[in-house]
Amino acid sequence: MNIIMINGSPRKEGRTGKLTTIISKKYNVKTIDLSELVLPIYNGQEEQNEIATIQKLRSKLENADAMIIATQEYHGGMSGALKNAFDFLGSKHFKDKPVAILAVAGGGKGGINALNNMRIVLRALYANVLSKQVVIDPLDFISEGTALEENTSYSVDSLFQELKLYTQISKKLNEEWATSNY
Repeated sequence: MNIIMINGSPRKEGRTGKLTTIISKKYNVKTIDLSELVLPIYNGQEEQNEIATIQKLRSKLENADAMIIATQEYHGGMSGALKNAFDFLGSKHFKDKPVAILAVAGGGKGGINALNNMRIVLRALYANVLSKQVVIDPLDFISEGTALEENTSYSVDSLFQELKLYTQISKKLNEEWATSNY
């Protein structure tokens, strides 16, 4: 099962990156890190299709069976870096793929708006976003940001198990559909 995670934060030392590192290590998933993958601002021009980082991003997500996407909340929405990355992608990268979403909250605002913002954009890309979602608060990090407290870790485990289940179901249905006579 090829699950790709996206760290939607442009911050090199941010909590979203710490979260995606924890998840990546625990579940052995590959991460696209937007603090490292430098993308130009999307402008819709054809020449952007030739940029190596854009091709790399598209290739990794096109071959994914499922995704985990994490962002922090900026002014009531997902990070601009994540939205910009989405703008370079299309439905072929997301159509019928299960997607788990997480938000890293700070400043007492809760992260829910970022999750809702991601849902709207991912719905437009035909992703199957899980109904379950997780918000991580700064207090949920322990061991200097290298681990999550027990209840939060359980919530992330539950989200990951649901993602795996939906990915298995999705793959089976797509295989059956491909071999059917419909």
